[in-house]
Amino acid sequence: MARQAKRKLNHELIPWRLYVVVGFVLLLFCSLIARAAYIQIIEPDKLRHESDMRTLRTTSNQVQRGLITDRNGDMLAVSVPVRAVWADPKHAHDQDAFKDMRRWQALADVLQEPVDELVSKVKGNPRKRFVYLKRQVTPAVADYIEQLKIGGIYLKSESRRYYPSGEIAAQLIGITNIDDVGIEGIENTYNTWLTGTPSKQKVRKSRDGSVVERLDMVQEGESSNDLVLSIDQRIQQLAYRELKRATEMYQATSGSVVVIDVHTGEVLAMANTPSYNPNSRDNLQTHRMRNRALTDTFEPGSTVKPFVVAAALEAGTVKSNELIQTSPGWMRIGGRQVRDSNNYGDMSLAKILVKSSNVGISKLALSMPVQQLLGTYQSMGLGNYSGINLTGESAGLIHDRNRWSDFERATLSFGYGFTATPLQIARMYATLGSGGVLYPVSILKLKQAPKGEQVISTQVAKDVMQMLVGVTEVGGTARKAHIDGYPVAGKTGTSRKAVAGGYGDDYVGLFAGVAPVHNPRLAISVVINEPKGDKYYGGDVAGPAFAKIMSGALQMLNVEPISEREAIHLATAQGAQHDVIK
Repeated sequence: MARQAKRKLNHELIPWRLYVVVGFVLLLFCSLIARAAYIQIIEPDKLRHESDMRTLRTTSNQVQRGLITDRNGDMLAVSVPVRAVWADPKHAHDQDAFKDMRRWQALADVLQEPVDELVSKVKGNPRKRFVYLKRQVTPAVADYIEQLKIGGIYLKSESRRYYPSGEIAAQLIGITNIDDVGIEGIENTYNTWLTGTPSKQKVRKSRDGSVVERLDMVQEGESSNDLVLSIDQRIQQLAYRELKRATEMYQATSGSVVVIDVHTGEVLAMANTPSYNPNSRDNLQTHRMRNRALTDTFEPGSTVKPFVVAAALEAGTVKSNELIQTSPGWMRIGGRQVRDSNNYGDMSLAKILVKSSNVGISKLALSMPVQQLLGTYQSMGLGNYSGINLTGESAGLIHDRNRWSDFERATLSFGYGFTATPLQIARMYATLGSGGVLYPVSILKLKQAPKGEQVISTQVAKDVMQMLVGVTEVGGTARKAHIDGYPVAGKTGTSRKAVAGGYGDDYVGLFAGVAPVHNPRLAISVVINEPKGDKYYGGDVAGPAFAKIMSGALQMLNVEPISEREAIHLATAQGAQHDVIK
């Protein structure tokens, strides 16, 4: 009886355990269903966000910076593809990338960096996710780094600016920084135009980084724009070569050359010394990066005398065939003395310019109201911006006073008491060559000539041009600026540099002119700053460079030399000016 009761008790325990297990399984199943319902129905956004954090990425395409070319299509600035080497310190530590230091030594060698510094950048902060190791490495170096297969070391595409013309046009073209942003010259002025905007798209990536789904466009990109300059690279190279030769020969501190097309106002060359190599950023000196042709000002000296003659002719205070009495070769004005190098006696207007007579030009200045002279200067572009629209351009300085002494009026006539840039001087002579029409200066190639402003009469401009021909002929002050076959209308200038309390012992030598006179095409100004030695006059230090640049440029542009018939006509016109040189 007891045995049966025991058997019955054991039989009843088994169903109870089964019920417990089944109940537990049902409870677990219900919990899973409830959790799934909670996740998918009540609060799905959190997990979706977590998923998106792991798979959604925003990709962007690389946009190359626009090209800069000269007027003939020759490259002046171009972007070349390079790579950036960067590290993810967290990945490097997770992948135990430091166990093979031979790979790190090879990486340091190819990047030309000390291995200890390289490793410390990555090891220093294991939680960091990004650090640059080297920017702008060549594709060959990048390929080698990829073969090293160091954990946590990656490459990304970028571009580097290359300047084929090197130091020849360095200050004009300028440079970009390591992030391809223009910081000097044209690169800076037209940075927005040259820089495109990359398009950005949201994509879904798999674990291995492959794109599995392309979603919406985040940002529409814009292509970069190319820039075509007015510069003629052939003339630019010629100008820089001759300017560098002149500054080295006369041990000058610096120099500038500007070449302008008289019919359009386009700048065909703008060169400066000393220069620098924009493709090598080591030991860059800021004073070499300055575009002196439009930033540096100086007193222009006798280069402005032709415009005093033009102002007097415009005012009607003198006639083109009139003689000016300059004996005894000096004159006293307001207790100060103005002198010539010799007593030239009675001088025609042409001879005043040919001999650069301070006495004769002072008498012309005093014959008209001072506002007439200042107005002519300003209408020719002095004291104003040229329209070139480059960063750093100086407008020069012309004082606006209510009262001017006679001596101050005289000094204005031979180029003292105000300042100008080499670009402004070249523009003034281009205005003479264009028949008195002032054009805005352009550094961009123009599709058609702009509308200019008639600032002096065509006849006055023509008369002054003919008067200036004798400056480079026998008996003139700039015989070294003479060009066979291409008659030049030019003028020398030599001005002492101002210092505190007066003028020092340093000079600026200048020559500016237009050629050929019978068919004007180019205007050029050459400035040699602080030449050393016995020769410092503009005709000696700047004249030869002018002649070589002008002669070479006219031949490059296929400008025909003067014919015998035109030469006779020009000589006749000069004779009509009563130019008594002897």
